[in-house]
Amino acid sequence: MTEATRFTVGMDLGDRFSRVCVLDSGGAVVEESRVQTTRDGLREAFARRPAALVVIEVGGHSPWVDRELRAMGHEVIVANARALPTIYASDRKNDRNDARRLAELARVDRKLLSPIQHRSEQAQVDLAVVRARDVLVRTRTQLMNSMRGVVKATGGRLGRCSSAAFVKKCEEQVPPALRAALTPMLRALDAVGEQIREYDRRIVVLASERYPATQVVGQPSGVGPVTSLAYVLTLDDPRRFAKSRQVAAWLGLVPRQDQSGAQDRQLPITKAGDRFLRRLLVTSANYILGPFGPDTALRRFGLKLCERGGSRAKKRATVAVARKLAALMHRLWVTGEIYEPLRGVPTAATA
Repeated sequence: MTEATRFTVGMDLGDRFSRVCVLDSGGAVVEESRVQTTRDGLREAFARRPAALVVIEVGGHSPWVDRELRAMGHEVIVANARALPTIYASDRKNDRNDARRLAELARVDRKLLSPIQHRSEQAQVDLAVVRARDVLVRTRTQLMNSMRGVVKATGGRLGRCSSAAFVKKCEEQVPPALRAALTPMLRALDAVGEQIREYDRRIVVLASERYPATQVVGQPSGVGPVTSLAYVLTLDDPRRFAKSRQVAAWLGLVPRQDQSGAQDRQLPITKAGDRFLRRLLVTSANYILGPFGPDTALRRFGLKLCERGGSRAKKRATVAVARKLAALMHRLWVTGEIYEPLRGVPTAATA
């Protein structure tokens, strides 16, 4: 079908069933139905349909649905749910109306949908390794905090140590009355720690063999194999961004804006985009500003912001460093440059 005569399909994805609304070239509803959110269900509903423009919302099912529909010859737009207040703030929100509204917005102007681009299937599979490791790390932290709380409640205290050495150093410090209760938790911690180390080995091999760009983006201090691999896999294609500054906005590290007339309020960051990568970048920024961070332009920039004082100065400085770090890593990825830690900082002779 030509561009002027093809159908526009709005599809509200559900966990088991999805609502479908089909509009003709004039905007009239020609079909409303429900399909199973499975590969067989999609093929049954769309395989024999003429090539159409299909609009879906980003979500848990959207990556594989996007690839499946494109393989059948349809054009797919993945709408950003955060940019659709006419849907999530509607007084008559239901799956049927959501599907129709998606199709109507695509007919008016697809820019209103703030389309997003999914990462490749291989990148999604490899990113699952990094995310699985993160789940185990948070599980280990929860187990350690629980043990400290139980021991503290009986008047004891477990000494400070690293996560890797917790089992060996704290096993002897557990009170005898609590050994029967906490020994299984120590064994679980030991097993979780071994699995985390196995994931670390897999991540190093994966980064070196399949994603050489991690060596480039991982040059700044504080950016380890986990952060660099997550950065490369999450962005997937650096050419998606015309400017490196756009990466920080895409990851939600820029402040929200509320400006009207003479009022220009200072608001928190948007927290849009990938939460996991944003957390990793903030962790790297904490290391850069911490006592073990080497002297770099980023560190000096953050420490200068901390000098302003106030209860939130350190937090704002950390976010600002993470924002600059996200842009710096993209710049290094695009250009392939060698990272200069003190670039832009005048030398003693120049000063």
